[in-house]
Amino acid sequence: MDLPPAAERGFSFADPFAAGLLFLGIAIFAAIGALSHERERAFSASLVYLGLGLAAAVAIEIIDIAWVDPVADASLVEHVTELAVIIALFGTGMKLERPLKGPAWGSVVRLLAITMPLTIGAVVLFGTGVMGLSLGAAIALGAILAPTDPVLAGDIGVGPPGQEDAHESNFSVTGEAGLNDGLAFPFLFLGLFVLDPGGTSWLGEWLLADVLFAIVVGAAIGAAVGFGIGLAAVKLRERELFASVFDPWLAIPAVLAIYGLTEFAGAYGFIAAFAGGLAFRRYERDHEYNRRAHEGAEVAEKLSELAVVLLLGSMISVSGLGEPGLAGWLLVAALLLVMRPAAVAITFVGSGLPARQRAFLGWFGVRGVGSLFYAAAAVGSGYLTGSEATIVTWTAVAAVAVSIVAHGVTATPLSRRLLPDEALTPGIASREDQTPG
Repeated sequence: MDLPPAAERGFSFADPFAAGLLFLGIAIFAAIGALSHERERAFSASLVYLGLGLAAAVAIEIIDIAWVDPVADASLVEHVTELAVIIALFGTGMKLERPLKGPAWGSVVRLLAITMPLTIGAVVLFGTGVMGLSLGAAIALGAILAPTDPVLAGDIGVGPPGQEDAHESNFSVTGEAGLNDGLAFPFLFLGLFVLDPGGTSWLGEWLLADVLFAIVVGAAIGAAVGFGIGLAAVKLRERELFASVFDPWLAIPAVLAIYGLTEFAGAYGFIAAFAGGLAFRRYERDHEYNRRAHEGAEVAEKLSELAVVLLLGSMISVSGLGEPGLAGWLLVAALLLVMRPAAVAITFVGSGLPARQRAFLGWFGVRGVGSLFYAAAAVGSGYLTGSEATIVTWTAVAAVAVSIVAHGVTATPLSRRLLPDEALTPGIASREDQTPG
């Protein structure tokens, strides 16, 4: 019979569970320190989390204990990252205060309608021509790597409600991150369906169900339920049926309800989570309740970011990093240094956006938790072959890890250099004109 360490005869040391608790305590202390005055530091908190995760990976290797594998345990990775993404999406929606009108969101529309498809196309060409992937796997990889991550983009996006940055680029990155995770779903499904040897009879259903229905219904459910929860919460709070101490926690059940309902309806919960945050914020936007709810969502978002990036770092191994091969690592470099910047440059031709802000948008296409989710979902679908599942997953892991390091180190200095304190960009709505619609 196994006894607790304290009940064993003689001395007993290095119980794995106790070691895990010790590591978790240290990690949370480090997270609190990293998040304190985060925007004043020369590095992002996620860089600290990744370092701690890598330290855990070394310890796991030395102790030789079974741990999470991003391919074999894809279902676990999918659900952990899924929760982190939807919390981040809801919180992102709550930050944005611009009117819901076309001109105010023009830069975001450009990034979604032009930059993301161009990036996916570039990855597809590289995946089939250089990495030797099948067309379906390459399309799936493009969908995995194209989105800007809502969790990690918080380091360079707009601040909390009421403190939106004057720069168009901050708003654009935040808005892009809020929507493109959901809009990558049709491309992921397209890649997986291409892998199906059953021909192209699915194409019409894909357009109707996975593009039109899932996007429109997801946005509608998110907006309606988010606004309804915001209305109900304020009314119940004013009638003292909700205790004020729980104000910061309401965002969590709100986004879970929105996401669950939307997925139950067969639509995209990621889009609904972002739309829900936007709508939640727009009911009595100046009510103090909104700020406390946002603060609670932000704490949950940071904790989930800590958990996922720690998990990412702890899963990394030397053998795993060798799986993408030279071609996979070349793709990671090309994605960050060539594909994203070139796509953004094409996107904003004739836009009037200053060169510095275009450079900011081109560099800060942060890859993160969303890419891990999509990779795990692709593996879990069963459409990818064993070798392609391994290559796609570890290429995504490599891209996210490199992005965390590269963007984590450059976030503060490049933001200050590329976006100095100055007046609003010419042609961009002034603060007075940015009353939410």
